[in-house]
Amino acid sequence: MFDAYLRPPLDRLLSRVARPLVACGISANMVTIAGGVVGGFACVATAFGFYHIAIALLALNRICDGLDGAVARLTLPSDFGGFLDIVTDFLFYSLLPFSFALSRPEDSLAAAFLIVSFVGTGTSFLAFAIVAAKRGISTEVRGTKSFFYLGGLVEGTETSAILGLILLFPEWFGVIAVIFGLLCWLTTIYRISSAWQVFGKGY
Repeated sequence: MFDAYLRPPLDRLLSRVARPLVACGISANMVTIAGGVVGGFACVATAFGFYHIAIALLALNRICDGLDGAVARLTLPSDFGGFLDIVTDFLFYSLLPFSFALSRPEDSLAAAFLIVSFVGTGTSFLAFAIVAAKRGISTEVRGTKSFFYLGGLVEGTETSAILGLILLFPEWFGVIAVIFGLLCWLTTIYRISSAWQVFGKGY
């Protein structure tokens, strides 16, 4: 929901940070992989209950997630780079709740609900992008992307904020996970409705 508003100033800031990296020969894919590794360690820290360490690693993961795109725009964006970015993101979004299920078994049901909710937003997001690419539909409302970026009530900004919130207040994980999961389902329903409007109302 907030991505379209935060993206322009964030892109300008990340572009300044990305220039020295490009000068050192660091590629966008290298940044993406580094972010994925950091995200993996955040999940491990969460699984063992080291939530404050996980918060710092989450912040670094999110920085890398924005920085890889900035590096790509200063060099040569690639289809594989876009693919790698979205795969590492969705894996991280699913693994962190799973890590909570390991560290807080009493919240396993809420963690499972949140993971399923992420599947809904992820599949609706990617399915829309696939058909949009087939039809040659594009947009740069949320910056230059490797594929069509359809927004919704829950996007990257909100997801990152919620992940940080549950790490700050792990005892509230169950409540936060259920509320955010419901918002994810509203986003999924919105995207299905948008697809119906954009791609045709035939059955």
